[in-house]
Amino acid sequence: MRIGEMADEVGVTTEAIRYYEKVGLLASPTRTTSGYRDYDRPALERLRFIRTAQTVGFTLGEIGEILDLRDNGQTPCDHVRQLIAKHAADLQQRINDLQAMQSDLRHLAIVAAAEPQATDDATHCHILETARTPTR
Repeated sequence: MRIGEMADEVGVTTEAIRYYEKVGLLASPTRTTSGYRDYDRPALERLRFIRTAQTVGFTLGEIGEILDLRDNGQTPCDHVRQLIAKHAADLQQRINDLQAMQSDLRHLAIVAAAEPQATDDATHCHILETARTPTR
């Protein structure tokens, strides 16, 4: 299978596939006599795995760790479970941070509505200068 076909099949760009080869996530494929990359079915399945892992938030480094475990004959499921738990906790923290930021913005909107006129003594903008200090 040529690189363009594989890219279309999985929904990535040919540049991404070349990058995955460069960083070692995909092995360099054999070449046809005319020099085109010729991917086999296992490469396609590996690329699908890489793409799926990215869609759930795994970094390329984490994906590489999982692939290395598998390539060395180990079952990486325990490692994947740990990564999932870590990502879930990180995501919850980001949600909490965004909710706090939303609260701060709502407060600033109230301040802006209550004092629509700029004051002459503000260095930059009175709305932001009177903002609450984040509690994060």
